[in-house]
Amino acid sequence: MKSRKSRQAGISFFGLVIVLVVLGGLAVLAAQVFPTLLEYQAALKAVQKAANEGSTPVDVRSIFDRAAQIDDIKSISGRDLEITKVNDQVVVRFAYNREIHMFGPAHLLLKYTGQSRTTR
Repeated sequence: MKSRKSRQAGISFFGLVIVLVVLGGLAVLAAQVFPTLLEYQAALKAVQKAANEGSTPVDVRSIFDRAAQIDDIKSISGRDLEITKVNDQVVVRFAYNREIHMFGPAHLLLKYTGQSRTTR
């Protein structure tokens, strides 16, 4: 009988370790980014509420600050909002940066911007 050498296919132990390290790093990074996304969504909701309920910049800022206290928004405050009127509707805009330390001197910079939606 002739013996055939069959070549094994698959991933080596070293390859598996590399893949697991990369996936673990991505999971840690995602776990740090996720709370900033939740805060951004809360800020959008608070800005929309402030734009719908407020008629003056002082009202809009105070409504936003109350919502920010409830939703634990710490990246921006009412004084950071840009408030304008477009066709007799209040439009509120905001922008802020969040920096996440990755390792050593490396950081991930997230730039968030948003504005209230108009009803027309």
